[in-house]
Amino acid sequence: MKVSYHGHAVVKVETQGKTILIDPFINGNGLTDLKVENEKPDFIILTHGHNDHFGDTVELAKKNDALVIANAEIATYLGFQGVKAHPMHIGGSFEFEFGKVKLTQAFHGSSYTTPDNQIIYMGMPAGVLLMIEGKTVYHAGDTALFSDMKLIGERHPIDLAFLPIGDNFTMGPEDAATAASFLNPKLVVPIHFDTFPPIKQDPNNFISLLQVVDGKVLEVGESIEL
Repeated sequence: MKVSYHGHAVVKVETQGKTILIDPFINGNGLTDLKVENEKPDFIILTHGHNDHFGDTVELAKKNDALVIANAEIATYLGFQGVKAHPMHIGGSFEFEFGKVKLTQAFHGSSYTTPDNQIIYMGMPAGVLLMIEGKTVYHAGDTALFSDMKLIGERHPIDLAFLPIGDNFTMGPEDAATAASFLNPKLVVPIHFDTFPPIKQDPNNFISLLQVVDGKVLEVGESIEL
């Protein structure tokens, strides 16, 4: 399984001939190396409905006949747009052809702003556990620090965790380092930083704060083999 980082909160997982995109914010993302016209996801997973995570989901899904996995509110909205979607919700899991997906809680908001400036409620935000090829990948989505991360790590030993560090809208480096100690993954990678001025951070500072787990700053386009 190949897992790669593509700026902001965009993560790509390639496994068993399938491609999964998490939070595919491409157009408007000044940090990403991806182009919508080049991406061919089989599945898209959304942590929540904010535009910098929902991103190019509709275009990508329609162009590639991809299945979108998201909470029930987002899945319903996508159905109205003619997109195939599988609804889930926090605490639930489902076995897909590539592996199991489980949604965890996240402490944040979730809405989508339309081109005509209408705000649509998109349900509760979530984190995502991917259990694939005997490995577990955790994408925390946008979240504050919360103590139940300890339970997530205990019940689902994590091989690779993606944690936001940008502060302002999510955890900052210090809280993210505490989150890493709660989750106790084999490796943690920082995400959701530098895209916009309010979330400028030095990811190496975050790595220096880690005490009980290993961390790695992935450059945009860099990957890890699990």
